[in-house]
Amino acid sequence: MTGTRPPGPSRRPPQPSLRPAWDDAGGAARARDLFASAFGGPPDGVWSAPGRVNVVGEHTDYNGGLCLPIALPHRTYAAVAARPGTRRLRLVSAQEPGPPREVDLDAVGPAGTAGEVPGWAAYVAGVLWALEAEGLAAGLPGLDVAVDSCVPAGAGLSSSAALECAVATAVDDLAGLGLAGPAGAPDDGGRARLAAACVRAENEVAGAPTGGMDQAVALRARPGHALLLDCRDGHVEHVPLDLSAADLELLVIDTRAEHRLVDGQYARRRQVCEAAASVLGVPDLRAVADAVRGGGTTLDEVLPRLADDEQRRRVRHVVTEIERVRELVDVLRAAPGEGLAGPALERARALLDASHESLRADYEVSSPELDLAVAAARRAGAHGARMTGGGFGGSAIALVQAGEAGEVMSAVAAAFSAGGLADPAFLRATASGPAGRAAG
Repeated sequence: MTGTRPPGPSRRPPQPSLRPAWDDAGGAARARDLFASAFGGPPDGVWSAPGRVNVVGEHTDYNGGLCLPIALPHRTYAAVAARPGTRRLRLVSAQEPGPPREVDLDAVGPAGTAGEVPGWAAYVAGVLWALEAEGLAAGLPGLDVAVDSCVPAGAGLSSSAALECAVATAVDDLAGLGLAGPAGAPDDGGRARLAAACVRAENEVAGAPTGGMDQAVALRARPGHALLLDCRDGHVEHVPLDLSAADLELLVIDTRAEHRLVDGQYARRRQVCEAAASVLGVPDLRAVADAVRGGGTTLDEVLPRLADDEQRRRVRHVVTEIERVRELVDVLRAAPGEGLAGPALERARALLDASHESLRADYEVSSPELDLAVAAARRAGAHGARMTGGGFGGSAIALVQAGEAGEVMSAVAAAFSAGGLADPAFLRATASGPAGRAAG
């Protein structure tokens, strides 16, 4: 278990604290300094993109469903300079110390082929490869890229998509593609095309079979709003999410149990869902969710049509999770801001808790660390808690009363210490803005 501490005498866990987000000036300065140290001069600019946390709607994106993520204030910063006349990338990262990695753009290919790019460089090289493959750019020059980030890696908070989208907006600016739109007036259609290229980079070049939620929110988020994303057609709606007005906070608990999407478990879930949809004669499981919501059928009628128990459990999760997204959006629309209290808050609590139970029991993507974090947060007074992200480790979220985050953090840290687990980390999630050129 990744997050397990070696056996030894029990100890008092350290007083937990929140992991801060960098302001734009500070993040940009870090990336510029790294760039100067590695490449001996200034970059053409610094671009950044946020991590994300999903409020509800897990493993629905690749099933054509709905999800409700927000962009985090924690961002990845990429200092970038074009290298006219060459097709080579030189890449450095503060999170991966060492000499610059070099990649020949003309040799890049999908994972598992002769052109496979190993490690984190695939997420950068893959973006340029995908932009060219999608016909959005041609003959892109090489780049020098220096990356620094306060998005926790391996925590299920989309550090990979943050890197892809920071690079994508840099290329968009430097190559004059014009897809992201000017500062203050983002082009949502163009950003949707950039997001699709980033998804292709992650799926094909990095070899992680994710859906499109992470890239969509990194490029299309709006401050103070959750992003209701329809993963079937890419349509988005910005749902106001002002938790502070309701005297609430969204706490993220990084269990330190590393979250990985390329070890086959994530791909297996996707394959089972696609097989179930084929048996049911529908294009995706969203079609089942829509039919159930519309009254044309029920899960009790649908599930017996699947002979395989694994398929039945996966379908039950996806269909009920899509409905939970719809119900939570209804709650937030009906009780905006300070209205998220009383029965509305209790309904939100029930939806978050039910999502975790479905992910634990039916989709089987939770972990002992995630279950412990969720249970400890609920006992400490959280208004609902659930795992977030792809699972198999990573992070959980807890909706807590403002001013009580410290008590919840202490309770979770104590539970981890008692269980012999590594100390968890914490951050506060506030709905933040999308990728773009850093102001600093």
